[in-house]
Amino acid sequence: MNTAKQAPRLLPVFSLLFTATLWGIVWYPLRLLQGQGLAGPWSALISYGAALLVCSWILVRNRQQLPGNYRSLLFLSVAAGWTNVAFIIAVLDGTVVRVLLLFYLSPFWAVCLGWVMLGERLDGKSILVFGIAVLGAMVMLWDERIGLPWPRDGSDWLAVSAGFAFALSNVYVRKMQAVGIWVKSVSSWVGVVVVAIAWIVVTGAGTPVVSPETLLYAVLLGLCGFLVMTVTVQYGVTRMPIHRSAIILLFELVAGALSAMWLTDEVVLSREWAGGGMIIIAAVIAARIHANESP
Repeated sequence: MNTAKQAPRLLPVFSLLFTATLWGIVWYPLRLLQGQGLAGPWSALISYGAALLVCSWILVRNRQQLPGNYRSLLFLSVAAGWTNVAFIIAVLDGTVVRVLLLFYLSPFWAVCLGWVMLGERLDGKSILVFGIAVLGAMVMLWDERIGLPWPRDGSDWLAVSAGFAFALSNVYVRKMQAVGIWVKSVSSWVGVVVVAIAWIVVTGAGTPVVSPETLLYAVLLGLCGFLVMTVTVQYGVTRMPIHRSAIILLFELVAGALSAMWLTDEVVLSREWAGGGMIIIAAVIAARIHANESP
């Protein structure tokens, strides 16, 4: 096994594990901001708006990548915008376990969309690894008290639609190989800002009255959190098949469970440890397959 050749091929895997970890803990600062009076849509607008403001020059510098990709970038922008705004609102307003369970139907959507739009096919080994990962997610999240994973209210529908949009946005990230990661990232932030503004206008949400410190924390969350998370997820998704990146991104559930245990009074149950272990096993197998494939 050539370690030198494996190292660069494992960078996308580490990138996805890193962003999954950040997504697994981002609920905490979002809840802190909400506790200070900054609702979900406004957190999304300020945080992603800060990232967009700092990096908007990238679209100008790389404008030669835009011709021929306008439609795909538009779809990416809308899908990424809806993913982030809908997920933030759902996880803040709904039952977290149900929101995660419904959002993490996204690997199923990813396989279907990858099949139709990218022509990606799963061999026997990939099907087995995918099954282990999804089963681990179901074991980890399942709770008879929350019922079947079928939408029951607005937050549930937001979670399902966010999961589908997440899979769709990743397919477009993967599809546009000739477009740079930063161009795709900035396009995603444009979508989040537009969708957040539209949500605020349609719902008639008033301007929040918050302290300057709260606004600063939201900006820092955008620049130190969402900016990094977007770039790293797009780097990883661009460099491996959709179904494989979807498996590795399920690590967010493990990070979320551990962060909830450390930051709150929640206790991680034995079934959650078992489900998390299955996800980790599937992610390790997927990483090894990716590392051993020829470039």
